Amino acid sequence: MKKKVSATTASTSKIAAKVVPENSMETTEVLSYLSPEKPRFPIVGIGASAGGLEAIGQFLAGVPSNSGMAFVVVQHLDPTLVGMLPELLRRSTTMTVVQVADQTRVEPNCVYVIPPNADMSILHGVLHLLAPTAPRGLRLPIDFFFRALAEDQQERSVGVILSGMGTDGTIGLGVIKEHGGLTLVQDPASAKFDGMPGSAIRAGLSDITVPAIEIPSKILEFLNHVPSLSVKTESEAPEGKSHIEVVILLLRSHTGHDFSLYKRSTIYRRIERRMGIHKLSKILDYVRYLRENPQEIDLLFKELLIGVTSFFRDPVAWDRLQDEVLPKLFANRKVGTVLRAWVAGCSTGEEAYSLAILFKETMESLKLLGNKSVQIFATDLDAGAVDQARLGCFPPNVSADVSPERLKRFFVEEQNGYRITKEIREMVIFASQNLIMDPPFTKLDVLTCRNLLIYLSSELQKKLISLFAYSLNPGGVLMLGNAESIGEFTDEFESLKGKSRIFLRQKSADCKVRLELPATRVSDSSDSVDKSCEANAAVAPSNSLQFQAEQWLMKHHAPSAALVNDQGDILYISGRTGRYLEPASGKANWNIFVMARGGIAYELTSAFQKARRQKDPVVVRCFRDADDTERSQVELSVQFIPESGVLEGLTLIVFSEVAIHVHESRRRAGKASISNDKIIELESQLAKLREELQRTRDDMRTSQEELKSLNEEHQSTNEELQSTNEELTTSKEEMQSLNEELQTVNAELQAKLDELSATSNDMKNLLNSTEIATVFLDNSLKVRRYTEHVNQIIKLIPGDIGRPVTDLAISLIYPDLANDAREVLRTLIPLDKSLVSQGGRWFATRLMPYRTFDNRISGIVITFTDMTVVKKLEAELYASKRRVN
Repeated sequence: MKKKVSATTASTSKIAAKVVPENSMETTEVLSYLSPEKPRFPIVGIGASAGGLEAIGQFLAGVPSNSGMAFVVVQHLDPTLVGMLPELLRRSTTMTVVQVADQTRVEPNCVYVIPPNADMSILHGVLHLLAPTAPRGLRLPIDFFFRALAEDQQERSVGVILSGMGTDGTIGLGVIKEHGGLTLVQDPASAKFDGMPGSAIRAGLSDITVPAIEIPSKILEFLNHVPSLSVKTESEAPEGKSHIEVVILLLRSHTGHDFSLYKRSTIYRRIERRMGIHKLSKILDYVRYLRENPQEIDLLFKELLIGVTSFFRDPVAWDRLQDEVLPKLFANRKVGTVLRAWVAGCSTGEEAYSLAILFKETMESLKLLGNKSVQIFATDLDAGAVDQARLGCFPPNVSADVSPERLKRFFVEEQNGYRITKEIREMVIFASQNLIMDPPFTKLDVLTCRNLLIYLSSELQKKLISLFAYSLNPGGVLMLGNAESIGEFTDEFESLKGKSRIFLRQKSADCKVRLELPATRVSDSSDSVDKSCEANAAVAPSNSLQFQAEQWLMKHHAPSAALVNDQGDILYISGRTGRYLEPASGKANWNIFVMARGGIAYELTSAFQKARRQKDPVVVRCFRDADDTERSQVELSVQFIPESGVLEGLTLIVFSEVAIHVHESRRRAGKASISNDKIIELESQLAKLREELQRTRDDMRTSQEELKSLNEEHQSTNEELQSTNEELTTSKEEMQSLNEELQTVNAELQAKLDELSATSNDMKNLLNSTEIATVFLDNSLKVRRYTEHVNQIIKLIPGDIGRPVTDLAISLIYPDLANDAREVLRTLIPLDKSLVSQGGRWFATRLMPYRTFDNRISGIVITFTDMTVVKKLEAELYASKRRVN
């Protein structure tokens, strides 16, 4: 059974704690802020990093201007530079593109861009900016926003991952999917950098994987085809109900797991998502699709499991568990006892390892290491998730949920992320289990089952709470999710004060509800078992004559035995084995070769290996201890079990006493008197051999101590190397993050450069088309730029750039050019003159200051407009006028 993980972000609590300042907004705006309504349109979160500018442009180019959706772009930006992304994205879309300011309300058909050096969250459709808490290079802004988006918008949230390096966005996509939203990932083959898309795909969090330009159409198709199964009650839609039951039957037939006790609303939402992805509007069509495509059943099965989790989810609850509960729990345990815990619905293991870390830290703070041991059972319905949990490997972005101290203490950094340390891994035992069908663990001190019950029907919730009460020892701890409670079982549990869902098992309480323990499922072939035998076994009470007789025979006449696996680990013990096995000092070890007494260990090892090799029973005799009085011997019967079934591959070891008869001892004594000298000689040799053996053991012990000391030195060196490697890896991550920021800045600058180049070409063509000769001078009257028509007046070549205008040959009769230019620079008043060239051509000359966009004077602009024709016409008019007069 899979649990839901509520990814509560710190941003939500921070935003909720904000107080509206007095007179900061109108009355209506204040009321709207205090009681906001969530927007009814989808909000699309877009996460991108290096190479993402091109992908975002392609995405927005495929979005219609009236799509009815809002888009929020989150990218890794250099915190020291001014953001140019909104300006660049406006060229790709006709929608309004703005950079987010604090408390910006999201509107449809708009694009919102995160500003540099800020984390962004969302509450009731309003975007909020927060100061980043993580250092530069270790920030995960995409995960941060996606989590908040999922919490705020629920099933209306849409998450998109585009080109980028690293793994940012993977955890956030999982939270969106958990809340019923849609997740889309750019096809890695079309991305410039496939790190982020590849990470999301490997985690199994992508609903749709296509190139960036096709993603908008997929979102629109999904939104247009999502049916509304949940709004139909079963009484109103009996046909729909029957089809839902068919889906549940298909799931049970294909996976072996029954979802009939799940809340129907959960099943509806998950089926709606799958139908929307496949563009199916009728449940009947989806049932047909399921029957024709068994792989879709697997996908729906994983959707229902909701396998999203994180380390130390809801930190306040974990802090209370560590500070208030665990110290008392350890204080009430006897020295040498084992504290047992069960994490039901462990998913990929984050919560189980979180609990193990708390146990370790508590034992270290109380200085209990070596006195008390901990055993944590972690189970889940999804066998794939359990296998992943056993590996103990996690992506780099777990650093967002784990403190730097714990990350350094309990994790080993690797190339692709982090691996849990061996000391924590050995505390947890993972297993695949159906919480509803399989038997539970018992005699527990801690039981966590968080955010699983909310997906089950109320009837099943009661059964599981009753089951938990049965599994826990008096005084044991039950930890539930924030939205879960113990219901009517207030007599069995006592709640801790506060909002955390931590409950203590009442020491004097008994379950008042009849406990229905889950029964392990059997195969279909078990239907042929004799029902009468089953009935007789079911009604046989524990105080019947048959039961008591069998128990007495087992106790007094059945031999002591142990069932072990291929490594010698004890799985089951029958009878009293204390005469043959004893716990070894140090950390608890249930290996039979470690626990076997001195006289048995050697014979047992050889017999065990022989029995497993030959597959035949092996019987040997030996003395229990090396200094045994030889009045009795131990007979070891070692038998390999080849039969298929639960016992397949295991080995049964039976211990039995064999007495040495008195007359045999006397007969041996009689023979010994005949050759007394021989015996004395043999005893002397035996003593020497024992002394030599003892010396050998001492030498071996000394060598072991030296090796241990050497191993500790190597371990110390390894820790130093590991610390150095962690520092180098941290530096590598920071460099990678800086590289992503530089990639983003480079893409923006390249886009600006292209735009500037296009603008420059436009200006050049504009100036040339006007046929106005123009020359640009700087403040020192040096040539900065000119148009091609200026060659009619001043013969300029590209090499003249930077030369003073006074050094150039000018065909105009204008000796005061330099003085007039300096006067214009001084007074900032334009100057107009009509001048004639040496060739007799007239030019209207204008000198004016060169102003920049920020209103600075940066030189002189001189324009020459040919007015020879005008002057000729003017002269002809004057001549005509004189002739007339």
